[in-house]
Amino acid sequence: MATHDLPLTLQDWPYPRWIAHRGAGTLAPENTLAAFRLGHTHGYRMFECDVKLSSDGVPFLLHDDTLGRTCPDALGLQPIAGHNTWSDLAQQDAGSWHSTTYCGEPLPSLENISRFCIANGCCLNIEIKPTKGTGLQTGKVVAQHAARLWQKAPVTPLLSSFEVDALEGAMAHAPALPRALLLHTLWDGWLETALRLECIAIVCNYTLWNKESVSQAKAAGLRTLSYTVNDSASVEVLMDLKTDGIITDRVDLFNPHAI
Repeated sequence: MATHDLPLTLQDWPYPRWIAHRGAGTLAPENTLAAFRLGHTHGYRMFECDVKLSSDGVPFLLHDDTLGRTCPDALGLQPIAGHNTWSDLAQQDAGSWHSTTYCGEPLPSLENISRFCIANGCCLNIEIKPTKGTGLQTGKVVAQHAARLWQKAPVTPLLSSFEVDALEGAMAHAPALPRALLLHTLWDGWLETALRLECIAIVCNYTLWNKESVSQAKAAGLRTLSYTVNDSASVEVLMDLKTDGIITDRVDLFNPHAI
């Protein structure tokens, strides 16, 4: 079954256990093609990234609301990243902040990343990261682009978000794409919300998983993924709990094919 034809189910889960955070964790500038390439050389075949919209509706990769941390030389642009056009954003240096090795590394569009992932047989977890007040629209547009870009791929991306309205937008406009609810805490109603959104997974802070929460999620037919896991002791606990996915910065520490 092609994942873009019918909604993905628990039994169809096609994703690797190990997921490289923002491409290659902290070893390369996050959310860039350079990071994806480095993560790939470490054996990772699934990546997590953050996607928001430019002011003219182009999905691109960036974690923060503002440009200052990872594009500190973006002079003359609006400080809120999503308030700028893609033509302006595409010219920014998103690598120099990390090291001189990556000087000139650009912000990638979701389309750039899709080409890399499809060509290399890699899976993707897209965290929908809306600019404030644009959750529904961002979820809609990101999902529509993902459905188009991965239309002929054997495995479509997993769309996740902390923002319920972003997942609502994704569900309304690309219902066949798999969704996951991201959680900082197990707030009241988290499980009911995930089921209402027809999610197939929960992605939460790894410290929230214990026997009770894993059992709750699995009894409801949900997969269990964790962020951001960077030490061996925590990995062992999550393995013992039989969780399904581990998002890590430490692509240099964990061999995704050995565990």
